[in-house]
Amino acid sequence: MSATPEDNYFAYFTEIEECYRRCRGTPVLLSTLDWALIESWREGGVPLPAALAGIERTFEKYAKRPRRFGKVNSLAYCAHAVLEAAEAMAAGRADAARRPESRAPRAPFTREQIQGYLRHNAQAVRDEAAKRRAAAEAVAAAEFEEVAAALERIAGAIEEAPENLEPIENEVSALEEKLTASAIRACAAEQLASLRAQVQRGIAPYRSKMSAPQLDSLERQMLKRALYEHFNLPRLSTFYLNP
Repeated sequence: MSATPEDNYFAYFTEIEECYRRCRGTPVLLSTLDWALIESWREGGVPLPAALAGIERTFEKYAKRPRRFGKVNSLAYCAHAVLEAAEAMAAGRADAARRPESRAPRAPFTREQIQGYLRHNAQAVRDEAAKRRAAAEAVAAAEFEEVAAALERIAGAIEEAPENLEPIENEVSALEEKLTASAIRACAAEQLASLRAQVQRGIAPYRSKMSAPQLDSLERQMLKRALYEHFNLPRLSTFYLNP
């Protein structure tokens, strides 16, 4: 399964968020688990139309239940339906998922906003590198410095506001993976075990609603978030760039 070209990075997250809120009927804020789950769908190549269809079908099925208690209070409850819709699309059943209206892939950011975001993240990573150096963790400090320098190079290479942020997103995504690997190596064994246990507790209620690949991806995303919070590292993805 792979996301279609029109499923640009911003549309993928924002349309899923809007669809979930619309179906739920309340202005609910997505949780850390919800955001990590969306990232795992994106990482796993679940097409945007399949994600939207799965969410809608979950709520449609819930609405038909004779007795309803509470609400669908997490995207995790939609995971099985999303996977089914993605598999149906992969099998070539074109009508298996509803396609959203196409949206222009242009991101509403100026050159200065993008550069400011990248440089702000570079400084945050450099600040953490200084802490690692002060703690005599030379390897981690050097690896964090490399990421910070790369972010500054990307910022300096932007000559005008891009119509499509995908090339920049690809670069910073690769840097984020490098930063994650460095954070795992820099994390003390006991602390890393504690973070992994925290992740396991967080996803435990939803294990029966997801496939093994989905759970693996979700665990990686949740652990990444926990690591970044532990080290005060910024998320590098341009999705977190606010206009």
